[in-house]
Amino acid sequence: MPRSFQSHAFSASPTEEAQAARDALVRRYGGVPPEEADVIVALGGDGFMLQTLHETMNSGKLVYGMNRGSVGFLMNEFSLDNLMERISAAVENAFHPLRMTTHSADGTTSIALAINEVSLLRQSYQAAKLKVTVDGKTRLEELICDGLMVATPVGSTAYNLSAHGPILPLEAPLLAMTPVSAFRPRRWRGALLPDKVTVEIDILESDKRPVNAVADHIEVKSVTYVRIEQSSDTTARILSDPDRSWSDRILAEQFAN
Repeated sequence: MPRSFQSHAFSASPTEEAQAARDALVRRYGGVPPEEADVIVALGGDGFMLQTLHETMNSGKLVYGMNRGSVGFLMNEFSLDNLMERISAAVENAFHPLRMTTHSADGTTSIALAINEVSLLRQSYQAAKLKVTVDGKTRLEELICDGLMVATPVGSTAYNLSAHGPILPLEAPLLAMTPVSAFRPRRWRGALLPDKVTVEIDILESDKRPVNAVADHIEVKSVTYVRIEQSSDTTARILSDPDRSWSDRILAEQFAN
């Protein structure tokens, strides 16, 4: 059944290509300010799509992206033609981001959301030393590594894949926990976790081996403790063309050369 929407807005990354595309689309289709729109058409790359999704979470707005960046895995193909028809026929995906809660060496606490992944990365020349607990049970007393991430299915084809983590189907109720250059245990390659778990990470020897925590584009320096859990009360909504759905894209990545 075609989607019914009342208004749309165009948003573009600062690049010349994205701005030119926005101007051309506004001339053809008009539009309203983003705060008044039902659908936001985001023009740029994957980074700009993540930024737009963060800005629209829990707003009820739908985001339809068109690629005017480089990779554009999260985006639909760009075209000036038949845009309203494409939006009406698009498939909606709604998902919950991860919530990252951190305690830092200076005593501060912060909260940030991640659509792709939460990652912990060593801050100095020395490897990080981490204690990993899942739902109150210690699973790794000591993990020595360059970093550790917990990725959603949406983010499983991003940094997680670069670190040799598994690709997760979009519908899978799973999270990928993937180490970056694990030194001890040397043979540990990560784990698949139910998406309802709570992961707690204590940074061991944090003075000697400082660690930064990152939720998508938000970085917290010198953390001593990180808790990661699904934010069930927060929702992002994205639209994809039916012949290039997110599920199809993720499935295709598993058979890519």
